[in-house]
Amino acid sequence: MLDKKNSHVVQIAVLVDIDDSWGRGIVEAVARYAVGVSWQLLIAPRDSQGRLRLPKGSQLDGMIVSMREQSMLAHVKQASIPTVNVSGMFLDEPWAGHVATDDTARAKMAMEHFRSRLLENFASYAPQIGRYSASREGEWCRILAEAGFECHRYAPRRNSSRTKWLDDRDRVASWLESLPKPVGVFAADPYPARQLVEVCSWKGIDVPGEVAVLSGDEDDLLCQSVTPEISSIELAYHRIGLESAKLLTRIMNSGKTPRKTRYIKPLSIRLRRSTDMMSINDPVVSECVKLIWQLPPDQVEVHKLVRMVHISRRSLEQRFQQALGRTPAREIRRMRLEKARQLLLSTTLSIASIADQCGFSSGPYLSRVFRHQFGVNPSDLRIGR
Repeated sequence: MLDKKNSHVVQIAVLVDIDDSWGRGIVEAVARYAVGVSWQLLIAPRDSQGRLRLPKGSQLDGMIVSMREQSMLAHVKQASIPTVNVSGMFLDEPWAGHVATDDTARAKMAMEHFRSRLLENFASYAPQIGRYSASREGEWCRILAEAGFECHRYAPRRNSSRTKWLDDRDRVASWLESLPKPVGVFAADPYPARQLVEVCSWKGIDVPGEVAVLSGDEDDLLCQSVTPEISSIELAYHRIGLESAKLLTRIMNSGKTPRKTRYIKPLSIRLRRSTDMMSINDPVVSECVKLIWQLPPDQVEVHKLVRMVHISRRSLEQRFQQALGRTPAREIRRMRLEKARQLLLSTTLSIASIADQCGFSSGPYLSRVFRHQFGVNPSDLRIGR
């Protein structure tokens, strides 16, 4: 019989800010894992100054931490316990394990999204405010350069910060006005993305018509509480949390910290109004594309578009090919797949129900088309969350 007095309960600290969707998602995944292995979690402890810090005298077996500044790094390193870092920063610290979002995959996803909107001008807005690594912007600009595009980067003042936003607003406005239009701007995370949308509103710059804004990270509150709502890259934060917990277990059991970072690819684009545009010169095609994306997916058919815009089917298909390089039917399928992907990520609806809502004949047919387009099964996308 187990002697409870002598049994050891594994104590794990989770120094991850839970003020945004990313942090909450990671902590939720760690908490679910902890139940299965009987960990006792200390979640987001703070000191008297409100900083994430370990309480003095803590008897801990390990920690999962988001290291975003030097003071946090020094504090965590001093504890000398098994550690996994999930911030994507300080990845060259060999004493900690690292699990991070794949910035290259994030940049490629952003470029593909903007290019699907037929944009050819691109910019980056990533004021260094301590929330993300320089590689987030660096990979975006590198991927653009490899594809033959220029990246117009915003150069913040050296002492710029979120608390000095009003001082920087005129500078950001001048930069936005100087950009070639229409332009797709990659904002590092929801905070700078909101700043861009607010400045555009203030200066009368049309979003997304002149400036399309995409956030490199998702936060439902921040992205949806501004007009227009902000499109974002949905990160696999639950997967990051799970993998960080598994890695910490291996480190605690073996006493060895792996040198290689475990990179996790983002899931998808969360499409909202800030990039819901198409740079299309043909007014008929432009109107049809708007109808395709605005009408319920199960009600969009090519023959209905033909009636709505009063043009022959053959002429419509020719104009689509000239303007977009694809047929109306292919654009409809692209829309249906995107709507299906959003429902997979944001609801618990069955695949059969999603297929019905998105205009696919059956769940198995949706799965086949989805797998062909994205390389994964619909069910795998949910597991990745």
